[in-house]
Amino acid sequence: MDLTTEDREIVSGKHGEGAALAMRILVGIGEAFDARRLVSITRAHVALSNQEGDLWFAEKLAGLGAKCCVPPTVNPGYNASYFGPIGLTTPDDDAVMQRTFRAYQTLGAILNFSCTPYLFDNIPRFGEIVAYSESSNTPYVNSVWGARSNREAAQSALCAAVVGKVPEYGLLLAENRRATVKVVVEADLADDFDYQLLGWATPKKIAHQIPMFVGVPPTVSPEALMNLGAQLNTAGAVPMYHIVGVTPEAPTEEAALHGKQPEQVVRITRRDLEEQLESISQPAGPIDFVLFGCPHFTIRQVQEIADIVKGKQVKTEMWILTSSYTLEMARRMGLWDVIEQAGGHIVDSTCIDQPCWRHLAGKTGATDSPKCAYYTRRRDMRLIVRSLHDCVEGALRGAMR
Repeated sequence: MDLTTEDREIVSGKHGEGAALAMRILVGIGEAFDARRLVSITRAHVALSNQEGDLWFAEKLAGLGAKCCVPPTVNPGYNASYFGPIGLTTPDDDAVMQRTFRAYQTLGAILNFSCTPYLFDNIPRFGEIVAYSESSNTPYVNSVWGARSNREAAQSALCAAVVGKVPEYGLLLAENRRATVKVVVEADLADDFDYQLLGWATPKKIAHQIPMFVGVPPTVSPEALMNLGAQLNTAGAVPMYHIVGVTPEAPTEEAALHGKQPEQVVRITRRDLEEQLESISQPAGPIDFVLFGCPHFTIRQVQEIADIVKGKQVKTEMWILTSSYTLEMARRMGLWDVIEQAGGHIVDSTCIDQPCWRHLAGKTGATDSPKCAYYTRRRDMRLIVRSLHDCVEGALRGAMR
């Protein structure tokens, strides 16, 4: 790689051992991907977790004196001040969460604890070079905002935030952002849930390529775009997509394809979506809980739940995970009161893959997110996947149809 004088000074330790370690890692990544140089970033998002490997790395950088010159937003762990007092976590769990908090605070991160910063507090502009990790973040900033980020790991994004640079390869280069597969959507996409299924079904046919969707309604919602990207990246490591007439780099098919022909043309039918739903979902039947917020719910989604449960009582646990911003909006709008009175819970700064859900192990629940159903399997949670509306109705009945 062609390193600048400043790059070499950072590697040598002139700017501290923490920055030196971060820079050596980034140079190693760049060499692995044949990057020619490092380029500056202006934003970052780190998929924080309180799991052993991530915490070790964050504490190591902090212990070496590293500070983020580009303060990153960070993913949620869990809200220890909420779950600890009600007995759903142990003191050991909470101690690890506090260590994680302190490490990222010391590093200078923006402690928003949300997996959807691209909606309100870390929105990049078109063409901006950024370093975003987390499965819904990378496709959203690339596809919807037109910023440029590779599919970073939590550790590489943190290193980028420390030194303010990333190796220039992959989706940072215009030629690598073109669509290579044309995906003809023949299914009627009636609601946001259908985009969950479209995102889960598409990677089964395209194998790590960048899809260009045609046949998608031009009125697609931000929540639908969020769902689509989260499932594409979870199911198939797809960090970017184009929707003709919707996303900024695809005003036309020719623009999305950079004037070339697609390498492959695939079709997605209603049957494809139904087959993927069958593959990821448990069979219908009684449920013990409903779990929403993977990715974190928006205020519109919270409003939809409140409208359904107002004046009623759920027969199962119902958890809605969201950002601190959305939780505050829900309180101001009276939605928190409606949902809590119905027996549900809205919690901020919390992820579905955390020890606070230990009490749900071995139980059957429902969710609108295939990603949620996929990740919670390792915590022995069995999930029926249905639309948001159907899940809420299931919580009111105590069973899914």
